[in-house]
Amino acid sequence: MAKKEKRFETVYNQSSFAGVGTSILVDRETGVNYLFAASGYAGGLTPLLGADGNPIVTPLPRFRNE
Repeated sequence: MAKKEKRFETVYNQSSFAGVGTSILVDRETGVNYLFAASGYAGGLTPLLGADGNPIVTPLPRFRNE
């Protein structure tokens, strides 16, 4: 079976002792950055937006060579 590549790359992780955590994920196909927040059994995902209201996009060559 062929190896399946990861679609999302975690570029930042922060957690606390109370089980609350946040991560920034980058979509390796589009470069769009997402914020994931989790607390206990709940969580949420949203695109990160810049001051102009557009999604923050990481240049894709950063992930293509890995």
